[in-house]
Amino acid sequence: MGATAIWTTTGGTTISGNKRIDPKLLLNPAHFLSLGFGSGLAPVAPGTFGTLAGIPLWLLLQPLPLAEYLTATLVLALLGVWLCGYTARALGVHDHGGIVWDEIVGLLITLIAVPLDWRWLLAGFLLFRLFDILKPWPIRWLDRRVGGGFGIMIDDVLAGVFALACVHGLIWFLR
Repeated sequence: MGATAIWTTTGGTTISGNKRIDPKLLLNPAHFLSLGFGSGLAPVAPGTFGTLAGIPLWLLLQPLPLAEYLTATLVLALLGVWLCGYTARALGVHDHGGIVWDEIVGLLITLIAVPLDWRWLLAGFLLFRLFDILKPWPIRWLDRRVGGGFGIMIDDVLAGVFALACVHGLIWFLR
């Protein structure tokens, strides 16, 4: 499916300028995943909605033993390199705002070994979004210089690592 079949001027969701992603794109399983189960089609703040879409996945994975959680997160991150690259090529835009699989994986990284408690979930969510939006060094540097699916994923992986360190620092300090 070429980029001309994906963009539409009627219907869909505005993400990049005045172009809209055709919701029919979600019929392709790879695009469905990379667009965060449809959350990436949100008309505003698709990254935030994509991060929210990661919460049910975290709730499914959170009870796993740590080694299994880490393995699942690694597999989803590696899958994300392909998924995000595939959808970016189809859209003809590197790191299109609607591609939010990277936010989902970033949240899973943020919440590694975090207790099942809405307060820690909220703290992790907010810290991840903060690092993803502000992109402190080296996140912004990588975001600007690394292309393809790996480039789309790496900035959110690092934002997740930064947020993970902060959440665990808070847990240690407050407990």
